[in-house]
Amino acid sequence: MQNKGLIKFIAIILALVCIYQLSFTFVANKVKNDAKAYATAEFKKLTDKKEKGLLADDPGALENLDLNRLELKYLDSIKNEKVFLNAFTYDFVKDNQINKGLDLEGGINVILEISVRDILKGLANNTQDATFNKALADAKVNQRGNQTYLDAFFEAYDVAAKDSKTKLASPEIFLNKNLENEITLKMTDDQVKPVIRRKVDESIVSAFEVLRKRIDKFGVTQPNIQRLGESGRILVELPGAKDIDRAKKLLQSTAQLEFWETLQSDQVMNYLFAVNDALKATEVKSEEVASTEVKDSVKTEIESLLTDNTTDSAKVDTNNPLLDKMLSRGFGPVVAYFSPRDTATINNYFKRESIKSLRTPELRYAKLVWGKPTTIENDKKEQVSAVELYALKADRNKQAPISGGVVVDAAATFDQIGKPAVTMQMNGKGAKQWEELTGKVSQQKNAIAIVLDDIVYSAPGVSSGAISGGRSEITGSFTVEETQDLANVLKAGKLPAAADIVQSDVVGPSLGQEAIDNGILSFIIGMLLVVVWMILYYGKAGVFANISLIVNILFIFGILASLGAVLTLPGIAGIVLTIGMAVDANVIIFERAKEELDMGKTLEESVNYAFTWKGAMSSIFDANITTALTALILLVFGTGPIKGFATTLLIGIGTSLFTSIFITRILLDWSLSKTQNLTFSTPMSKNWFQNMNIDFLSKRKVAYAISSVLVIASLVSLFFINGLNQGVDFVGGRTFQVRFDKEVSANEVGSALTKGFGTNVEAKTFGTNNQLKITTKYKVNEEGEGIDSEVNQLLFDNLKPYLPVTMTYEQFVTNSDDKTVGILQATKVGPTIAEDIKTNAYWAVLGSLLVVFLYLLISFRRWQFSLGAVGAVFHDVIIVLGIYSIGFKYLPFNMEIDQAFIAAILTVIGYSLNDTVIVFDRVREFLSEHTTGTFNEVVNKALNTTISRTINTSFTTLIVLFSIFILGGETIRGFVFAILVGILVGTYSSLFIATPLMVDTINKQEARKKAFEQE
Repeated sequence: MQNKGLIKFIAIILALVCIYQLSFTFVANKVKNDAKAYATAEFKKLTDKKEKGLLADDPGALENLDLNRLELKYLDSIKNEKVFLNAFTYDFVKDNQINKGLDLEGGINVILEISVRDILKGLANNTQDATFNKALADAKVNQRGNQTYLDAFFEAYDVAAKDSKTKLASPEIFLNKNLENEITLKMTDDQVKPVIRRKVDESIVSAFEVLRKRIDKFGVTQPNIQRLGESGRILVELPGAKDIDRAKKLLQSTAQLEFWETLQSDQVMNYLFAVNDALKATEVKSEEVASTEVKDSVKTEIESLLTDNTTDSAKVDTNNPLLDKMLSRGFGPVVAYFSPRDTATINNYFKRESIKSLRTPELRYAKLVWGKPTTIENDKKEQVSAVELYALKADRNKQAPISGGVVVDAAATFDQIGKPAVTMQMNGKGAKQWEELTGKVSQQKNAIAIVLDDIVYSAPGVSSGAISGGRSEITGSFTVEETQDLANVLKAGKLPAAADIVQSDVVGPSLGQEAIDNGILSFIIGMLLVVVWMILYYGKAGVFANISLIVNILFIFGILASLGAVLTLPGIAGIVLTIGMAVDANVIIFERAKEELDMGKTLEESVNYAFTWKGAMSSIFDANITTALTALILLVFGTGPIKGFATTLLIGIGTSLFTSIFITRILLDWSLSKTQNLTFSTPMSKNWFQNMNIDFLSKRKVAYAISSVLVIASLVSLFFINGLNQGVDFVGGRTFQVRFDKEVSANEVGSALTKGFGTNVEAKTFGTNNQLKITTKYKVNEEGEGIDSEVNQLLFDNLKPYLPVTMTYEQFVTNSDDKTVGILQATKVGPTIAEDIKTNAYWAVLGSLLVVFLYLLISFRRWQFSLGAVGAVFHDVIIVLGIYSIGFKYLPFNMEIDQAFIAAILTVIGYSLNDTVIVFDRVREFLSEHTTGTFNEVVNKALNTTISRTINTSFTTLIVLFSIFILGGETIRGFVFAILVGILVGTYSSLFIATPLMVDTINKQEARKKAFEQE
């Protein structure tokens, strides 16, 4: 091998760089362990003090009575300290460690969709133009596939405007103060559209920056935020986030801050009495109508909200429909207290035109809004959850006297009695407005409501006259985190439009740790089995292959760390699969060397020939390039963990080629220079697969018949009987992985949840009998920061009989490191993004087939080779889909069709092509070298020489995958099963489908001639 010294130098440097990069991960893990130890010790000290009553007058210490907060406090305190080689700070070390995905670290992954509809309405100054508003509505309905909402709006507007003379550049739509310097009356619609597109993009960029500023202050290590194309979607990952409700609230809050003058309770109560009297005459009638006209699912949902899991005071009594919901009458600016469960029903009451007509003159334009959830004492002296109702004084325009745009700074602090609060500083304009408003309110003895996103956070009275200087304070029943988040969102600024969570994935840290443990265990066992097999089969050469394999793994992890790539559970599977592919390259090399030895060449000549293009290199490169092409397709069309799988697979392909071609060669040459006792077999394996003479092509009719039966059975099951068990990735919905402290019946729990939710809820055993996967479409179309909390609360209420008696809602939903019972993982996929995922999946599969077909056409210069390879792949994919279609009702593990499954299918495609290409390379070689015998005889000889390689590669890869299937955990079992089946079917199809298809369609004489020309 030429330039051997240079290769050694590169390998040594690369190894040192990888070790250096990985050292940061080890140091970061040590610091984190120190932080956990500190937090545990400090928590114990604070707990002891609390039990002795020593923290009663120290609210700050009480708020710190939390393990996660103490751990973050420790890490924050040392972020600038040098913790490695007396040169690198913890912040630097943390930023350079291997990033773990949510499935390993725990935390939250959400895709937010900035409402382009709201941006357009804002740009059009909330116009009431019928054509414009019809286009907005039609765009939501007609939006298809990966089409953006803006493109759908333009299409819908073009259709709606055909019967209207209205132009986009008209005073009724975009010719207003918002765009007066951008749009003129003479502009055509086609000229306006680029302007609107740019303004929408600017708003999304603004939203991105606002979210980034909020996330930077959230307090998690290595947060990630990125825009997803031009869709208006933003991906946010918060590894290690444990307070999920807090995280979602932080992300979705538009931070629309307003200051309003309130009305007093006495001014509003008479209106509530009048509303109650009016409802007495209508509620019975509405119930009768519901029983006959409302759909069953909606009716059941209403009944569950009004009857199940509510206190007596919250149930509907048609004698007093409104007042019976009132938990207590308010005082001052608080009109009354109601149960959080009843707010939606009461809002619907207030929206009725007949109810609005009851308003007195002073309430004519008033806004009725809710406050933050709080706790009050009911008539039975019990502490119950409640929300306050406020009435905000407004004029015809319903505009707030002061908006949050005047706030220039905000900070978390404590009020005069030591309770958490937020102070705000206004600019000059705001300070003047604040002085006028406080002076007015002081004279009228009213209060000022501080409203954020239509929720009243506090409503302080003003008794000392006008307040100058523009400084104000928000007080209320806050925690320290809430005041920090509130100050954070106020400083970061408001979002230009609503941000809806269209997809979310929440993983508990305990589940992430289980995934790490299972992944490492399966990795080690799979690795050991491969190492042992290579030594048993190839002897000394197998030892060199194992050394090359270890170096390969070092390179993979080192490069992952260097690139800042994210390691996920599918990523670990990709690395383990890479082990099999690395072994494959060494197997091809060793088998070629053995063949040359059998032909009488010397050991050195045999090794040299194996490393030539005519030897093993063409097969190795063709096989790895086809796999890399499918991985690239996966990288382009995949999302989240699937990108991690594709990334590690691509890195693994590159490092496998380098270590197999160069590292193995250096070791073999070193052995040859020292001694001539290098072996490529052992006494046990010496005569295996020698002189094979199987007539594969004569059996192709039988193979066609068997495959036809399998394919037809698969298609019948897919299209006429079972279909596929599509996961929420493809159909939308919510999925919860819930663990119980005892075994539960999936059917019983599913029935209970269906009754409680008022819609179908599916519960399946997930791994052990004390763990369920619960799936529902309940309120998946509804957005808002309170929806997820409502669904979680409903889930908890209906699962109470199966949970520990002492378990609280907070324990059920909160992510903690030692969590063993409750929600371990929660996923939500909205219907729009589910359609996008499905579209991307189709394109990923079809794209990979097309790209590989073209590559093989270029490489082999005969379309019959491409046809045989792609035909075999279709065969493999249909059979894998068929097995999933037939088996998902019977096999005891998850067989949902989701993004991970698509990754598995593409892996199957890559592996099947890998196997087929190596067989075809051998066929092409034999056609050029063997001038005697019929075409079929030559092809059969070529196939027989690949058996040793095919069985060895398939066997080592299957060993690794089987170890993951058994030990890798329930989350990844279905994914690995698809690859296992695919490899078995792919090995069969390479010999019995791909080659026969090529043989049956090719011109035999022309093929031989072409093979000679290529040689």
